[in-house]
Amino acid sequence: MTGRIPLRIGGYEPAAPVVLAPMAGVTNAAYRRICRSFAPGLVYVNEMVMATAVAHRNDKTLRMMSFAADEQPRSLQIYGSDPAQVGLAVRMVCEEGRVDHVDLNFGCPAAKVTRKGGGAAVPARPALLRAIMRAAVDGAAPFGVPVTAKFRMGLTDELRTDLNAGVICADEGAAWVALHARTVEQHYSGDARWDAIAALKAAVVDAGHHIPVLGNGDVWEAHDGVRMMEMTGCDGVVIGRGCLGRPWLFRDLVDALSGRPVAPPPRLRDVALVIADHARALVEHYEADGVGRSGRRVAGEDLAMRDFRKHASWYLTGYPVGPEARRRFSMVSSLGELDDLLAGLDPLAELVPGGERIKRGHTNGPIRVALPEGFLQAEHPELDMTIPDDDAAMAVSGG
Repeated sequence: MTGRIPLRIGGYEPAAPVVLAPMAGVTNAAYRRICRSFAPGLVYVNEMVMATAVAHRNDKTLRMMSFAADEQPRSLQIYGSDPAQVGLAVRMVCEEGRVDHVDLNFGCPAAKVTRKGGGAAVPARPALLRAIMRAAVDGAAPFGVPVTAKFRMGLTDELRTDLNAGVICADEGAAWVALHARTVEQHYSGDARWDAIAALKAAVVDAGHHIPVLGNGDVWEAHDGVRMMEMTGCDGVVIGRGCLGRPWLFRDLVDALSGRPVAPPPRLRDVALVIADHARALVEHYEADGVGRSGRRVAGEDLAMRDFRKHASWYLTGYPVGPEARRRFSMVSSLGELDDLLAGLDPLAELVPGGERIKRGHTNGPIRVALPEGFLQAEHPELDMTIPDDDAAMAVSGG
């Protein structure tokens, strides 16, 4: 890809311009480990955490911010609607040496988040967006940690904010900006509109900024990433739902972007090996935690297998395993049971034609956009729009 602006995190340049989108409840340390096993040297972003929870040292949030000892760069997404709290949270994670890169979430469409004025609602108030971005960059600057931003096209087609948001973030020192080419109203329905990515790239350049612009949305196969960059002129791709149950997509993207042949979809025996590795990685992850949503201690394996059920469904999507096997995987409760289920699969089964493009994760939409009362009528309304807790944002935010 000639003419692109390289992605950099300090002195680190990824092996390819490919970024794992932060997805709540998905991109924890275990999942990132599996992705890195296929394509080391990329940017894999941790699930998003709330700025206020970071600032108040919330135990659950601190546990969510976990990285492997050999993980580089350590990328974390933070969200919030209070500039002071965002700035404080960014400064804290940088000062404590937890991260190499901070991404700001201005794209989460979950009603529980936008109803409080956070996530994808923020760009609809440009002064608030600018204040949050400035506070984050100021908080990270003394530590040399770059801050980036991810957002959507806008609330609705009538309330587009993407071009203005991109320029504001670049004005305030964003190291790169990324666009999920859907509106909040669209949610995860329909097609991502890649022409918006091209328009954002042009707007950032016209404003005099020389930073990468990344595209997100509907990259289901490696050639989609190549096509997005060719069609839009963007400098890299952000991968969300396309990698659910398919962590080898990152390897395929590196190969495709390097001009190498892309491997065919794996047979089920190879998928089964990844499933087993991922499940064990999750058990290790939860054994270090062991606290359930109620706050009570829970066995790591029990927590891990409950979490893994959704991953098992995604891994099997497109493979002819039958409804009974899918039902049993959706209820798996131990590693031993998982191993037995995997042993019963046809090892030579192949992905059905077009199986890569079967959508995984969220597909719902369009939705009604939820906002605080008076949110669009005043730049500085007298109300607290701080999001209450991380559970309020447990929604996949990738494209």
